[in-house]
Amino acid sequence: MIVEILDHAEQDLRAGIRFYQQRERWLGEYFFDTLCGEVEALALLAGIHHRTGRYYRSLSKRFPFAIYYTITDDRVKVWAVLDCRRDPAWIKQQLRKRK
Repeated sequence: MIVEILDHAEQDLRAGIRFYQQRERWLGEYFFDTLCGEVEALALLAGIHHRTGRYYRSLSKRFPFAIYYTITDDRVKVWAVLDCRRDPAWIKQQLRKRK
């Protein structure tokens, strides 16, 4: 499958990088490498994750983040990469905006 990261998800990743770089510079890079690896793994693992509404949700193994994606034909579209520590209402609102 082809994995496509949409603009909003890319912005989410950048926000996560900034957040972790403020703690330790290397931590921002580690966050990016880890999440990119988990996004790339969707090429093989897409569809095995829990479904929440219209999105599948893959939880990061190292960081408190979730990757929200859809599957269409042979394409995985990553719509959001959101911090699970946020208010659940905020997360739902973000996902509604990205349709």
